[in-house]
Amino acid sequence: MEQFDPRVDAYIEKSAAFAKPILNHIRQLVHQTSPLITETMKWGFPFFDYKGSVCQMAAFKEHMGFGFWKQAQLNDPGKLIHKEGGDAGSFGRITSLSDLPSDEILVDFIKQAMQLNEAGNKKPAVKKEATPKTPIEMPADFSDILAANPKALEAYNKFSPSHKREYLEWITEAKTDATRQKRMETAIEWMEEGKSRNWKYK
Repeated sequence: MEQFDPRVDAYIEKSAAFAKPILNHIRQLVHQTSPLITETMKWGFPFFDYKGSVCQMAAFKEHMGFGFWKQAQLNDPGKLIHKEGGDAGSFGRITSLSDLPSDEILVDFIKQAMQLNEAGNKKPAVKKEATPKTPIEMPADFSDILAANPKALEAYNKFSPSHKREYLEWITEAKTDATRQKRMETAIEWMEEGKSRNWKYK
């Protein structure tokens, strides 16, 4: 998109007389803040974009509105933003330039909105607490085999809880007795070599 859109010129030109100087002022201020911002028309109104919508303006018969697309996320220490703006945008119904916040404040809001879009508006990920897994009891038959193989037993006792669990899950999830027996024998063989259950993938 181009920095200036002729459709915005046409929109301002056909707007009510009171709105024209306000629309022109907002437009000029936005572009002064950053030459990276481009114009477009969405839903019949002028929008200013930078990696997504930054702000927009709209003129009606007796008032106009100017708002920020992500107004709820802007830092607004002066509480100037109306949370329920409706067609009046972020600052209520505007009928003159004096109804707008100062240029300095608007520039700050514009820069904040650009930064939100630049960051992809990613919110910090909420780290979920790991749910402890239910402990797996040592099967009696595997315990007996381990007891008969001191070297494998020593290696098993040195394993971390997660490595112990990997072996126990592998054995207890066997579908048949034959598979279970084979897995226990393989487990003993690997443990005697000090190998964890998933050693092949490391």
